[in-house]
Amino acid sequence: MILNFLTNIFDLMTNADKILTLILQQYGVLIYPFIFLFIFIETGLVVTPLIPGDSLLFISGTLAAKNLIDGYLVFVLAALAAVIGDSVNYGIGNFLGKKAYNWKWIKKEYLERTQEFYNKHGKKTIILARFVPIIRTIAPFVAGVGKMKYREFFSFNVIGGILWTAIFISAGFFFGNIPFIQEHLSIVVFLIIAVSLIPVLIEYLKHRKKKNQ
Repeated sequence: MILNFLTNIFDLMTNADKILTLILQQYGVLIYPFIFLFIFIETGLVVTPLIPGDSLLFISGTLAAKNLIDGYLVFVLAALAAVIGDSVNYGIGNFLGKKAYNWKWIKKEYLERTQEFYNKHGKKTIILARFVPIIRTIAPFVAGVGKMKYREFFSFNVIGGILWTAIFISAGFFFGNIPFIQEHLSIVVFLIIAVSLIPVLIEYLKHRKKKNQ
């Protein structure tokens, strides 16, 4: 069951271009609420840290470059979804408090790793975490658990949400129509995911090293 889930996530990561194109062909403007919902689910639900928001934003940018969708509208919707999602995630963490560390729906290891990220980077973790899969989803939750003041959280949340969506959509818009990238889009998407996971791997190795000492 877990293997099938991971396989489906991997397929979604590497075939997001085909999925978005299919949605656009079959449902037209409904692609916009789909993108909003997709980003909201990744950022707003602490139990869905493996959803590939980076690749979806990049591919949305490539579709905008082809004038198939409105890039400005996608950016506004994705940024709103990112900000609202993080706020909901923060609220859930704030409500649960320290009980969250005993919550069976999320790996305690993810929480501990994100807490270490906070200890290292401070409040700007809310911005930096946007660019790190898994931690991106867990960071606002941990901020809520730690009772970070919402006013401070919201400021970093807005900045991070705008930067994250703008950078990846713009990257897709400006580079997505390069012939080589068009022909190898699945590989490019995989590389984006792989590069963004490097900080997670580094933190994991550090965590393992501390446990073994």
